Amino acid sequence: MKAVTEQQIRASFVNCSKGEAKRLTLPRGLAEQPWDDLDFLGWRDPGAPDRGYLVTEHGGDVVGVALRLAAQQRGQLHRGMCSLCLTTHPGNGVSLLTARRAGQAGRDGNSVGVYVCSDLDCSLYVRGRKIPDLGGRLEESLTVEEQIDRTRSKLSAFLDKVLA
Repeated sequence: MKAVTEQQIRASFVNCSKGEAKRLTLPRGLAEQPWDDLDFLGWRDPGAPDRGYLVTEHGGDVVGVALRLAAQQRGQLHRGMCSLCLTTHPGNGVSLLTARRAGQAGRDGNSVGVYVCSDLDCSLYVRGRKIPDLGGRLEESLTVEEQIDRTRSKLSAFLDKVLA
């Protein structure tokens, strides 16, 4: 992913108002992000634990999506798998994140959801730059590059649903 600025991030959101985008908390250390290793910039809002954000390149544009986390708490014995990067995590390491759909559909209350790594670090897990806590990655015959392509494809399909 190419590095993006604060202004690009705030202008990219497709499923919230300009005022909401202006008020949201950006991740710390934006300039120090490992941009070359990111398929998307994802972060949780430290002031609102039920909110997350995702910004990526999609269809030639920078697209941002505001997300809500389901309030469901799971025990440590439960394991979940991220539907984007296929990393498994114990307990609350995978969360159902929902996004209001863009446009009138979102204003009518329609949303779309995806099970994803709660810390939104899928790009780093796929590349082996971050190891999940007591979780793991599946043994795969795909190369890392093929796994990255699959993650990007799954992310693109999710964004298509948000934008539809």
